[in-house]
Amino acid sequence: MTLLASIPSPAQGVWELGPFPLRAYAFAIIAGIVAAAWLTDKRWIARGGAPGDVLDIATWAVPFGIIGGRIYHVITSPQAYFGEGGDPLRAFAIWEGGLGIWGAIFFGGVGAWIACRRRGIPLPAFADAVAPGLLVAQAIGRLGNWFNQELFGRPTDLPWALEIDPVHRPSEYLDVATFHPAFLYELLWNLAAAAVVIWADRRFRLSHGRAFALYVALYCTGRLWIELLRIDDANRFLGVRINVFTAVVVGLLAVAYFVWQRGRPREVVTRGEEFAAAERASTAADPEGAPAGEPEVVRADDHRPAEPT
Repeated sequence: MTLLASIPSPAQGVWELGPFPLRAYAFAIIAGIVAAAWLTDKRWIARGGAPGDVLDIATWAVPFGIIGGRIYHVITSPQAYFGEGGDPLRAFAIWEGGLGIWGAIFFGGVGAWIACRRRGIPLPAFADAVAPGLLVAQAIGRLGNWFNQELFGRPTDLPWALEIDPVHRPSEYLDVATFHPAFLYELLWNLAAAAVVIWADRRFRLSHGRAFALYVALYCTGRLWIELLRIDDANRFLGVRINVFTAVVVGLLAVAYFVWQRGRPREVVTRGEEFAAAERASTAADPEGAPAGEPEVVRADDHRPAEPT
């Protein structure tokens, strides 16, 4: 059996279906969203959430996340849109690639916060449920980078090196054919990180946003070393690629939050009469709050119509 000397890049990432282009990048993003929603729904229901919560929150979080991801990309890489020879209208061409995960998570979080407030759901509890799903979505989304022949690292001749067509290479590397498959490194790292978050959540019953903080810390750790492999043009802050600086700062904040929230009992999402009974029992046991060592009870939408006043 003959082994591949390198990983080939797809010959194309767009297929024309009459007047409609089918883009692999878009399919990868959609597949990632579907996988994340499925996993989050299972985890949310296991925590006491209601079926349908995840879909309702996703209708807010996903559009916010896509818009936020594009905003971050355009702000941190403005030359192609507002520099010499740039085209400002291309800033809206999301299908060409270019979604900054930092902006996607921040703005997606804003959308999720709005949806959670509308349904009476505690955002930290939902964030813990969604954390591994986000990593899975990011991993699947990296396949879109493979089809677009982007997100690759320094030249290498390792057996898993990635072939890049000349049109997609930086000008100083036109005589080099194979590079580190940074997209693949991040894909595998994200899947491994998702498994760690799921394990840690089950083993230590993480709560109050700690599973989400662990996700952020693990992702930033991987993104840091992967970002240092990249050779594409990037804007810098204090001589450092912006994404490297962001990974360090955001990762340290996530670790600080994870430590700050340690020791808090896991919240249990309940609804309706179950919530009222748990609240009465909690108050009777400890007027100042939930009994020591017992789960905190937080309310989500109980799906009942408001009583007449």
